[in-house]
Amino acid sequence: MAESGHKSAAFPLALAYAALVVYASLYPFSDWRDQGIAPWAFVTAPWPKYWTGFDFGINAAGYVPLGFLGAISILRHRPGMPAALAVARAALAASALSFLMETLQSYLPVRVPSNVDWALNSAGALAGAVLAGLLERIGGVAHWGRLRGTWFVDEARGGLVLLALWPVALLFPAAVSFGLGQIFERLEDSVADWLADTPFIDWLPVRQFELEPLVPAAELLCVFLGALVPCLLAYVVARSLRRRAMLLPLTLLVGIAASALSAMLSWGPQHAWAWFDLPVRVGVVAAALIGAALLPAPRRLCAVLALIAIVVQLGLINGAPESAYFAQTLATWEQGRFIRFNGLAQWLGWLWPFATLGYLIAVLSRDMRQS
Repeated sequence: MAESGHKSAAFPLALAYAALVVYASLYPFSDWRDQGIAPWAFVTAPWPKYWTGFDFGINAAGYVPLGFLGAISILRHRPGMPAALAVARAALAASALSFLMETLQSYLPVRVPSNVDWALNSAGALAGAVLAGLLERIGGVAHWGRLRGTWFVDEARGGLVLLALWPVALLFPAAVSFGLGQIFERLEDSVADWLADTPFIDWLPVRQFELEPLVPAAELLCVFLGALVPCLLAYVVARSLRRRAMLLPLTLLVGIAASALSAMLSWGPQHAWAWFDLPVRVGVVAAALIGAALLPAPRRLCAVLALIAIVVQLGLINGAPESAYFAQTLATWEQGRFIRFNGLAQWLGWLWPFATLGYLIAVLSRDMRQS
């Protein structure tokens, strides 16, 4: 247990990031086979013939957050442990995960295990862990603990994790700005594919209606609700009205910046703000105004309103089809140079609203038991 008396968000963030690393490393999870070589043979393989600076950079940078979060988690849960030991444990754990991923890639014909990748992953993890150790040495970890205690309630860990993951979820292109959780059409197609050529395909219900595109008013409502939900989530974990007033613009600005980065990665830097059209601007302004009006609202009311907003938004966006233009954008991510990053953001974009629903229900249940 950390000295501050509340649970650290670093540990669940480290677990979430490790899960995303596993997904990115083993994607597309198909055609597993024994290729007749030892899974650890890559360790003594020669330097690869073909490599790029992008591949080197992404392999090193991809493990920096894992090493950093791992070391922070150890330091927060074992405050008496020497920083050097925490750094070594976090770096070794991340390196072991990378080694495991490379060995498993030997069973995937579309992936190539590499000792260079393993070394770069380990170096990135070590750099992240060393950064965490330096922060501990200069008092940064303890300062964050005190700062968190001032800003957020003691049981804020789940909410802080969700708030930290929200901008990452926004990086995956969405058919509607801030419209996370559009899974119905893809889930329906995936289930049909899984059940194809089996007797169970006849059990699949036939949809009795065609998905209709969102009208402009419904799209604006989706933008408004998608921008308002993380603000209400921040209200649930913030300690005071003053903290809420500071978190409201910060949350919206982070969401706007993440959406602009997503557009830049999808269509190029010159189109970074193409998504920020009039309906989106109106939706964001409406979220800011309603969020300001709800600043003094009780914590439980904020949780209930966020719960309702998520359900309404999910109903709206899952009742609409993905546009052909949007499908083409996804193909760029899923088959281009974003193929690894795709796995990191796609699942967050799909599951973030449902995880937030679960968290808010847990918060309301706990408050009801305590009242």
